Amino acid sequence: MEFHSLCLRWEIGVQIPTTTLNNGKTIPVLGYGTWLGLDDKFNFPYEDIPKLVETLSYAIDTGYRHIDTAHLYRVEPEIGETIAKKIQEGVCKREDLFITTKVWHQFHKPTDVEVSVRASLRRLRMDYVDQLLMHWPMSITEEGVDEKIDYLETWKGFEAVLELGLARSIGVSNFNVEQMKRLLENSKVPPAANQVEINLNLGQKDLVDYCKSQNIAVVAYSPFGTMVPSRNAPDSPEPKMDNPVLLDIAKKHGKTVTQVTLRYLHQRGIISIPKTVTKSRVVENASIFDFQLDAADCELISKFDNGYRTVRPVFWQDYQGYPFDKVDNKMAIPPALLKWKNGAKQDID
Repeated sequence: MEFHSLCLRWEIGVQIPTTTLNNGKTIPVLGYGTWLGLDDKFNFPYEDIPKLVETLSYAIDTGYRHIDTAHLYRVEPEIGETIAKKIQEGVCKREDLFITTKVWHQFHKPTDVEVSVRASLRRLRMDYVDQLLMHWPMSITEEGVDEKIDYLETWKGFEAVLELGLARSIGVSNFNVEQMKRLLENSKVPPAANQVEINLNLGQKDLVDYCKSQNIAVVAYSPFGTMVPSRNAPDSPEPKMDNPVLLDIAKKHGKTVTQVTLRYLHQRGIISIPKTVTKSRVVENASIFDFQLDAADCELISKFDNGYRTVRPVFWQDYQGYPFDKVDNKMAIPPALLKWKNGAKQDID
């Protein structure tokens, strides 16, 4: 997949190029991620939602048109409200936006995919989403029971909502190479994208190469990995924000370490969806299209790739369809990942 040389141009702020998916739809190559994460006790930080709303509003004003969310994230109501306000203000039109949401574990029966997307659309105040993703290959009930529904069956539900026009594109998330191959061999409509963790520690070259060979877009979540202090686990490897190699490359180009990181992923042909609730980083993250890393830069950066996963949900590793290698670690599924209400007041189904 090649990124378009022309940029989307806005009256103010950033300019973000687009690329074309395998269904002919265009998607900005950098988006705004809306997952607020879980705290150290695996609770969702509802108190951070107002800050997310404020920053998302600023991002749209600045020129972002690609917004990534999910049922799991609890924030679809606020995202829908923010977007509706921006459309009413004339900042953007609905057709200017590329909105992604995702189907969670308990909606993997083919008929339940439509139930999930219609609920998301109600919360988002929209008639359609631009992309609907299968969040994970596993099917797990709200009680934590493994339903063992084959993701091929779930995909039939995705093809059905595409036919209904509820989603303009369909894809997957957290699928490994083998799962991607099996899905392509047994689907009527190929996925337009696979959203997975990719950062400097986890380059996923084999997966990226395979998806590219099949004209499937690769979207990187957690593009900074453990570089950011909030995810800097005790055993996590370099690089960090103060890594001398990255600092030298950043200084050479007059950029920041995070900009170098996102630029590196962009030059690999990967779409990124960094998340932030800091306004200054909104512009910083998108200011990566005016410089080029050279071969020597890329060679140095590639050496950080050691397969280290920032996101490793060990509590799912015994469930059918778990896509990662298993490790010697056992823990129960956090309640926050089983059942919840949406919105800052936790009162929206």
